[in-house]
This record gives sequence, structure tokens and C-alpha cells, in this order.
Amino acid sequence: MSTGTIKKVAGPLVIAKGMRDANMFDIVRVSNQRLIGEIIEIHGDEASIQVYEETSGLGPGEPVESMGVPMSVELGPGLISSIYDGIQRPLDEIMAVSGNSLKRGVEVDSLKRDKKWDFKAVAKAGDEVETGDILGTVKETIVVEQKIMVPFGVKGTIKEIKEGEFTVEETIAVIATEEGDKEVTMMQKWPVRKGRPYLKKLPPQMPLITGQRVVDTFFPIAKGGVAAVPGPFGSGKTVIQHQLAKWAEADIVVYIGCGERGNEMTDVLNEFPELKDPKTGESLMERTVLIANTSDMPVAAREASIYTGITIAEYFRDMGYSVALMADSTSRWAEALREMSGRLEEMPGEEGYPAYLGSRLAQFYERAGQVVGLGKDGRIGYLSVIGAVSPPGGDISEPVSQATLRIVKVFWGLDSALAYKRHFPAINWLTSYSLYLDDMAKWFDTNVSPAWMECRQDMMNLLQEESELEEIVKMVGMDALSPADRLKMEAARSIREDFLHQNSFHEIDTYTSLEKQLSLMKLVVAYYVEAKEALQKGAAIDDLIGMEVRERIGRFKYVENDKIQEESDKIHQELKDEINHILEREGL
Repeated sequence: MSTGTIKKVAGPLVIAKGMRDANMFDIVRVSNQRLIGEIIEIHGDEASIQVYEETSGLGPGEPVESMGVPMSVELGPGLISSIYDGIQRPLDEIMAVSGNSLKRGVEVDSLKRDKKWDFKAVAKAGDEVETGDILGTVKETIVVEQKIMVPFGVKGTIKEIKEGEFTVEETIAVIATEEGDKEVTMMQKWPVRKGRPYLKKLPPQMPLITGQRVVDTFFPIAKGGVAAVPGPFGSGKTVIQHQLAKWAEADIVVYIGCGERGNEMTDVLNEFPELKDPKTGESLMERTVLIANTSDMPVAAREASIYTGITIAEYFRDMGYSVALMADSTSRWAEALREMSGRLEEMPGEEGYPAYLGSRLAQFYERAGQVVGLGKDGRIGYLSVIGAVSPPGGDISEPVSQATLRIVKVFWGLDSALAYKRHFPAINWLTSYSLYLDDMAKWFDTNVSPAWMECRQDMMNLLQEESELEEIVKMVGMDALSPADRLKMEAARSIREDFLHQNSFHEIDTYTSLEKQLSLMKLVVAYYVEAKEALQKGAAIDDLIGMEVRERIGRFKYVENDKIQEESDKIHQELKDEINHILEREGL
């Protein structure tokens, strides 16, 4: 264990001398107040330490002690429904110790040491086991069953395995290895900056169904994929992430509030326990881990928070679960990186961000994926990462947005103009994209309908043509358009208002099943196809635009799931009848 003394204090950066025996990324305790920090640079016997707590009042000569281990998280029963800060300190435990204000130097365990968990063994004495094999299970919440796995680097024969109620520190099994007997507890530790190992990473095969029409139909994200949600202030980034946390087909949700405003994080902390999980009927917190690192908390801890979150997410992925991680927002994380880089006097890159911004972002996002975990049963786990980006003034040409877009495969570009028009989700269909689309097409054709991709393409073509026609309308007005072009504009308006616009606060419209999305797509496209044929036969454009059935199509998104087919058939028939009536009336 290396000890030294403080030489210099510059905000969250402390330089200590006499640290020759310390290693990079070691955890250290700074001053007699034992503030927690991490070594991020070493020159000779001087170590630069980023301190995860407020450093005011520290001065030269105070002691610094290296703990000899890298920053790690505690993994085991007790993670689910917990609320941690950026370095995995439980905020409720800190409040019990120090009151409402976060005091410095508070040392609390990440997992409760006194709570007993009911461990049920699935392995037995005499079994040959290796890293990742499941020893037993713990019912952590009503929803989540945690699988207790053989820790990394352990391989041998189970000598003894127990059942019953244990704390996370008590021995539940003894494994005879080549190096001797190894006692196994329910708790593991893992360094946050190092990805948890797996057997093999698989290519994306299926979409992460979210129930959000603009996402599932137009810009799907793969299960185990990565997406970025850049957008200016007020464009709905946080609401989209809340919707995905609630409705996405994920077993576990890890939500990281990274440098967010305190009131926004308070909303999350208040809303998540009250949100009813649609899959189980229980509180959403029963399958959620929250990491709250608000903008007024020490900046260095913000830099650590996304690594803490993704390591916890990887742990559940290794059990074979589908995990969705929301990082809100990586821009604030990059700002913390920039501040620390500036204090280290490193050569700045574009807009003052460090030159390694892109590689650090890549290291984070590349930890997502669909993987075959360690262990003999070949469990497949999914870790999907959705990162919000908050570019200043909504300008996505800035470095964080650009570095993110080079890494992720899905870009949901939020548009302030759509948000001002109260069109939510405010995802711009002309600038957004999904590079998973070709991989997902086969899945949609097989599991939903061969008509899925065809309808999607028809709608996309209409929206793109509307964009081109809008330029003409701005110059010479709607009346200058031909009847065929006017019909295109109306059909595109129907796509925008009836399909893409989705009310997250409406009990039915908040989530749309794939079956209902397909029915609504077919109705919107059928209106255009039928009206276009009638127009070619000589029907008046005003009659086709003013059809009463269009109101029924618009209200289809509020139809309950069990009435989808019946209502869809009725509307299709009404559409045909009304067009026939128009043609008969005009003698065509």
C-alpha cells in the first residue's frame, strides 16, 4: 500500500508526491477526511488524482493513501431498485448516515452487509464448474431472480454448497481448484473500466421492440444495439428515454442520470417507483437500477458514473438477461472529461475536449452487444445502450455528437421545430437513420408480416416527396400543385399526424404493438393507394381530401388491442365504400 502527501490541489484534481509504488487507476483516500479518488496520471513519484468529492479546504502536506486496487463495483443481491451516486455509493444509506446534505468522506458499503438473502442451490457437491457457471439463485425482487455465478478465474470441483439465508459476505460454496480451496460468496467485485468477459459476441438478429411507432417502424434498434438521441433543450430526450425504459423489451433497466439537472433527476426518482411495469404489474423499480449523478455533484464522479452503470448492466447481461442502459447525457460526461483534461494541462482537441474523446466514447458504447456468456450452458445475454446527447444550441456538428455518430448505428435526431409544433416524439424522419434496418428486415418479414418493410418504404417515400413539394408550396402556394401532388401532401400529413405522432401520456397510445403498427401502416397507405386510383378515374381532389373515413383512420391508434382486426376491417370497408360513393356521385 503506497502512501504520499498532497503537493497541489486544483479543484477536483489533487497532485500527490511519494506515490512511486502506486498504479494507474488505483483507488486512493485523500487527506484525513479520507476523500475517495482515483489515480489518472503518474509522473515519477507524483500521481495526479481525480477526487470524487468536494476538495475545498484541502492543502499541501496532507496524507494520501493508495488502496492498491482499481475502482470496482460490488455485484450481487441488492443491486435492483437501488439508487446510487456515480461511484456506487447508495444515496439512501448516505442519507441515513449524514442527513439530506451529502457530507464528505462518508464510507458506506454499496451492498447491504446485514441483509440476508434466500439462496437456492442449483449445483451440487462434486460438480465440475468453471467461470460463469450458475451455482444457485436468489429471488431479489418479485420480478428479478439473480443468478449467483462462479467468479472470474475460478475453475474446479464443488467441495461444499449450502442453501438457506446468507448475507453477501457469507460463504455459500467451497470450490476445490488447482491453487487450493476457494470460498465463494454471493458478492463479486469488478473494475469498472474493464469490460466483463464473454465467450463470443454475436451479430444483431432481432429488434428491441419499444412500442414507439417512429422507432420500431422507421428507425429500429437491435437487441444488443447502440443508439444516440441528440437534441436541443426541451426536445424530449428524457421523455423518450423514460418511454424506452418503461416499454422496451428488456428484463433489467439501468438508468444513469449523468450530470443532469437536480430537478430532472428528482422527477426520475419520484416517477420510476410509481410507474407500473406493463409486463408484471409491479413497480418499474422492481427491475431498475438508478445511478443519480446530478450537475451539482463533484465533476469527477460524473466521469466515473457511466462506467459504474455499464459494469452493473454487464453483470445482469452475463446472467442471460436482456438489459437496456439509458445514459442521460453523455455530453455532460464529456464536459467532465474536458474539465479534468484541462486541469491535467493536456493538449486540447476540438472545442477544448481532450484528443481521446472519441476513443473513450467508443470504449463505452462497444461494451454493448448480444453475447454468449461464460459458462457451460452458453447463455445469451443482451445489452442495449441508448445515450442521450445534449449539443449546445442543438448543433450536432459539435465534437461529442460527431464522435458518437461515428460509433452508434442508430441516430434518432430530435428536432426543436417539431417540438415547438407539439409533435412528439420529435424525431426528425428526414435526418434520422438506423443501420440495423437491413438486418432487421428479415426478422420483421418472418415474425410480423412480409408487408412490413413494403409499407414502411411506401410511407418513407411519401414523407420524402412531401419535403420536396413543401419547397414549391412555400414559393407559390398549395393551389399551384397538381391534384396528384396535393394528394401526396395529404397522405404525408396523415402519416405525420396519425402514425408518427404518439402521445406518451395516453393510456392506449403510449404503447403500440407490432400488430397494431402494421394495421395502422396498412390503413394510411391504403388511403393513398385507393384515393390515387380514384383520382386517375377523374374524382375531384377536394372530395378525396375531405373523406370522413380519414377521421376514423386518425383515431385508429386509440383502439384497444383486442379490437384491432375488427376495427381495421371496418375502416378498410368504409374507405372502399366512400370512394365508390364519390365515383358514383360524379358518374365515373
